[in-house]
Amino acid sequence: MKISGKITVLIAILLMTTAGIFVSNAQNNTEHYLGRWALHFQEGMGWFEVRQEDGYLDADLLWRWGSVMPVADVYVNDGKLVVTRVSKAVFKAPDGKDRVQTVTQTLTLKGNGDQLIGTFVQPHKNGDGADVFYVHANRIPPLPPAPDLSKVKYGGPIKLLGNDLTGWRLLEPKAKNGWRVEKGVLINDPVQKPGQPHIHYGNLRTDAEFEDFNLKLKVNVPEGSNSGIYLRGIYEVQVMDSYGKPLDSHNMGALYSRITPSMSAEKKAGKWQDMDITLCDRHLTVILNGKKIIDNQPVDGVTGGAMTSDEFRPGPIYLQGDHGKVMYKDIVLTPIIR
Repeated sequence: MKISGKITVLIAILLMTTAGIFVSNAQNNTEHYLGRWALHFQEGMGWFEVRQEDGYLDADLLWRWGSVMPVADVYVNDGKLVVTRVSKAVFKAPDGKDRVQTVTQTLTLKGNGDQLIGTFVQPHKNGDGADVFYVHANRIPPLPPAPDLSKVKYGGPIKLLGNDLTGWRLLEPKAKNGWRVEKGVLINDPVQKPGQPHIHYGNLRTDAEFEDFNLKLKVNVPEGSNSGIYLRGIYEVQVMDSYGKPLDSHNMGALYSRITPSMSAEKKAGKWQDMDITLCDRHLTVILNGKKIIDNQPVDGVTGGAMTSDEFRPGPIYLQGDHGKVMYKDIVLTPIIR
């Protein structure tokens, strides 16, 4: 069939106009999802950030535990944000050998304004079905400018540790308690029995909850061990035996998987080490053994293992107890006064 020149031009104009509408809508939808988001669901927390980079979308995702990781893919389809993460799962095959399987997890969200709702789908390792988590997300407000710490006002210091566990309790009431206090030293000894199922030991939290503060303490980490200090129950300052290792966001004094120390300041395993931590206006300062390794740096979001993804409510100090033996003493918190 022959098409006249005028009709051809009209069709071309119509196609260009329609494409422009689709591009415009896609851009509007995409822009709506840009930024940092706090994920909430019944059995945990999460965090993600969507960015526009050189004409394409990119994102990082934290799902409950572990580190903030780049996603495999992120896109907007039919007005919904779709985020996929690929991970490796190890399972026992019928022949008794370990098999490694690639698992793709999918987060799908939709909403208006600063709130999103949706699902996170996690396939079972054996391929039989999937777990579906119903989630909602809140946009995290932009970070404020770095505070002038020289002008911050403090209240009176609070001694958090005495001669027993008064003022502390297990974060998970049903977990086994490996914590005790001896002569003013808080000791965690999560003993595992060789050849026996793993025993889950509890994390230890303060009864009291705090907003912004300065926290000073001494910590002793045996060789190969690690723990963590959660500020307001949401930001983990790493405690581990990382002496002699290259700089990394998982080393001693780091904000776990988020902020890498500017220098190595840890001592060898088995020695008492001084930590001086200030949390103010979502900015973190860490002084380790007299050296400032994190200098008033912005905190983009919570870390793995956080009690909640809400960064704007008071929370406890909690100490990680299921990873290895560790000792703390001289724990003193000084609140910041608003």
